[in-house]
Amino acid sequence: MGTILLLAVALSCGSSPKAAAADSTPSEVPLGLKPLPVTSDNPLTPEKIELGKQLYFDPRLSVDNTVSCASCHDPKKGWSNGDATAVGVEGQRGGRGAPTILNTAYQRFQFWDGRANSLEEQALGPIANPIEMNLPVEEAVKKIAAIEGYAQQFQQVFGEAVSAENLAKAIAAFERTILAGNSPYDRFRAGQKDALSAQAQQGMKLFFGKANCSGCHSGANFTDNGFHNLGVSFHKEQADMGREVISSLGGDRGAFKTPTLRDIARTAPYMHDGSLATLDDVIDHYARGGTLTPDGPNAGDG
Repeated sequence: MGTILLLAVALSCGSSPKAAAADSTPSEVPLGLKPLPVTSDNPLTPEKIELGKQLYFDPRLSVDNTVSCASCHDPKKGWSNGDATAVGVEGQRGGRGAPTILNTAYQRFQFWDGRANSLEEQALGPIANPIEMNLPVEEAVKKIAAIEGYAQQFQQVFGEAVSAENLAKAIAAFERTILAGNSPYDRFRAGQKDALSAQAQQGMKLFFGKANCSGCHSGANFTDNGFHNLGVSFHKEQADMGREVISSLGGDRGAFKTPTLRDIARTAPYMHDGSLATLDDVIDHYARGGTLTPDGPNAGDG
């Protein structure tokens, strides 16, 4: 019964269709979200957002013109890709799933391991990554600059030619407008008492109470923006060290960023490696205390 109730509240975090994305400067964020954080060196304008949108969906940012940002972060699939791991040029697969970009404007760190400190820094990573888009950033700049329409747009938006910095700023500007809010949960919190079913309300009590899901999935975006080792896939022979590779802290071994629960029903499969296919699987994973280490000095640990 507890699983069913938690599922009910998780599903209530989904957005109304109008709250998912904006193509112009968002003057108001969807119900339930905080004011949109924007960096002083990259203010949002409709023209910049439109340029970023074009770049986001353009496969010419990959070496063979086959992979765009949207290939792995597809709006039709919750701004993820619906697969366990991301697929790049020539069908190459990474070891991690493609996280949704919903509400990334509110995230302190980007990527599962938090290796990027801003959306601008994140934007260039997949372009140059050999198993994602495999196009060196300097080559991407030359390629985009050679396209007349883009060259004109960059001049209009930034007052200068295409550069790596402005390429990143444009994509980041668009990504900041991909927002999810105004869910049944948000409307319930705003006073609409019939927005949540009785079952979902029971699930909400579990979520914020005995089950302690909110210990990590907290705040308006349902994430503490921290990193945690949940034992997922850590029993494999070549375990992903996660955040430790970035921080060099032993306590971060196998830790990954807490994802948002916004529109969670649309972003399966779950966990950093896509190893849990359904929300039922996720709740069962936590109910049994995580994945246990089968042997060695840490046998029995999650």
